Amino acid sequence: MAIPKGKGRKARAEEEACKTMKCLQEWTNWSLKKAKVVTHYGLIPLIIYIGMNSEPKPTLSQLLSPF
Repeated sequence: MAIPKGKGRKARAEEEACKTMKCLQEWTNWSLKKAKVVTHYGLIPLIIYIGMNSEPKPTLSQLLSPF
């Protein structure tokens, strides 16, 4: 029985798993960076939007003033 040249099945499977994990890590990092930007620039406008649609309807100056 001859030994096949190249990597065995187990080594190829491990290599594929490693590639998949690296791809998953890159995708996770990318999505978390995007979520950070969206949260950073979207949180205050979201709060203002929710405040403007509450009852009683405040004006923008009432909503933004600390009093």
